Amino acid sequence: MTQNPPPAKAAASGRMPRQIPYIIANEGCERFSFYGMRNILTPFLISTLLLFLPESERTGEAKHVFHTFVIGVYFFPLLGGWLADRFFGKYRTVLWLSLVYCAGHACLAVFEDNVKGFYLGLFLIALGSGGIKPLVSSFVGDQFDHTNKDKAKLVFDAFYWIINFGSFFASLLMPIFLRDYGPAVAFGIPGILMFVATLVFWSGRDKYVHVPPAPADPHSFTRVARTALLARTAAAGAGAGRPGLAVAGVGAAGAVAALAMSFSWGFVIAACTALVLLLAFGGIGVAMQLERARGVHPDEAVDGVRGVLRILIVFALVTPFWSLFDQKASTWIVQANAMLRPTLSLFGTEFRFEPAQMQALNPLLVMLLIPVNNLFVFPALRKLGWEPTALRRMAAGIVLSSLSWVAIGTIQVVMDGGAAVSMAWQILPYALLTMGEVLVSATGLEFAYSQAPRSMKGVIMAFWSLAVTVGSLWVLIVNASVKNDAVLGHIENTGLGVMAFQMYFFAAFAFLAALAFGWYATRYRMTDNYRDEAAA
Repeated sequence: MTQNPPPAKAAASGRMPRQIPYIIANEGCERFSFYGMRNILTPFLISTLLLFLPESERTGEAKHVFHTFVIGVYFFPLLGGWLADRFFGKYRTVLWLSLVYCAGHACLAVFEDNVKGFYLGLFLIALGSGGIKPLVSSFVGDQFDHTNKDKAKLVFDAFYWIINFGSFFASLLMPIFLRDYGPAVAFGIPGILMFVATLVFWSGRDKYVHVPPAPADPHSFTRVARTALLARTAAAGAGAGRPGLAVAGVGAAGAVAALAMSFSWGFVIAACTALVLLLAFGGIGVAMQLERARGVHPDEAVDGVRGVLRILIVFALVTPFWSLFDQKASTWIVQANAMLRPTLSLFGTEFRFEPAQMQALNPLLVMLLIPVNNLFVFPALRKLGWEPTALRRMAAGIVLSSLSWVAIGTIQVVMDGGAAVSMAWQILPYALLTMGEVLVSATGLEFAYSQAPRSMKGVIMAFWSLAVTVGSLWVLIVNASVKNDAVLGHIENTGLGVMAFQMYFFAAFAFLAALAFGWYATRYRMTDNYRDEAAA
């Protein structure tokens, strides 16, 4: 697909590309549709769809379904990135998967009382939403080059701001529609917004810069990695050992063993664990023998693979943050269900907050914090001689997420002691978690695009999304472990309830990850992989 002259001309003048509003508007509608259904999913499952289960099992099953859905949403970016980078380009892949997305919403509205039909809808939404997730943000980056890349950060911030604009109103309104009008309406409205999002994105088709999919590359990431693993020596010859291949083999064996545990672990946990083992051990093996690929592949390709491996380490260290963040729509709602619900009188009408509406705090705070950080906090830090680089911001964000779980865990301890606690006390942990999100997630979008080699931008953004999948995997593993009698006995000896213990565990998990992230950040060398010119 060829480039369109109008956007290129605009980019060359250093102005904001005129096609950006179409992408931003599309993202706002799509995020309303996604968060509108996601934020009412857990309460709907507990109160309606899972009534066939014993009451004691509904909460655990609802959390399992929710995090399995999240795993799907953030796993399918691998498929979307691969299709876009190799075959169809970002625009066509986003458009076609958006139609799949719309079909998923339709299933939720139609099959509100049918488990199989409803789960089919969740699968289609996971496929559509996940497939387009890495592409829309990287498609934004494609609209910029070196002449106007300084405006890219503003757009990425605006991009993240509009995500939270849609999320705020979805979080505020959808629980009311679910309560007052039922699931057909509550799930149907997000479907309408997704159709509008698709229509808006299609309307800008003649204005976008279309970077074509990369042709088959004999020096691609996978081919360089395979050469490195299979090569016996760096130079021509034989007889040297292949320790990297042995390490990769350990990962492959571990993946097979994980899949064999599907019957006891469940397929989702087993499959995700297998993927993590393959990526982790395979990446280590490639890094150990990467220099052996020189000569077979150009230095640029080999250095590109090394750069990707370094990026993946950053992504891996962010996964504990996502294990904390996504539980605000599951574990935190479950906690809120057992709290006192505050009321507000407006124009003589008493309004009672629903537990799921507490999530509206998150996007509201994001919309406030992004401009405050850019206009006041970051300039003030620079005046003090401390540059808030992307990696420094992300490390601070992981620490703040840890503190939020210390706060939510302390609230749970008070509740376990028999005290009646208002949902308003969740404001503090929401504020801390949101400050962490702004520093990790919004920054991560910018970091992932700028660091990714040109031929792998879609896939790198997919790996950024895969970090969320791994985060939910940790949640499923921890939730499954507390069903073990030995683990429950250990928790009982601490004097804490199960939920409070898990909350403090996740807080410690994130804090250790922040320490490791901060150490690695001091050794990471930043690169600049924006396009050299508008028509590139």
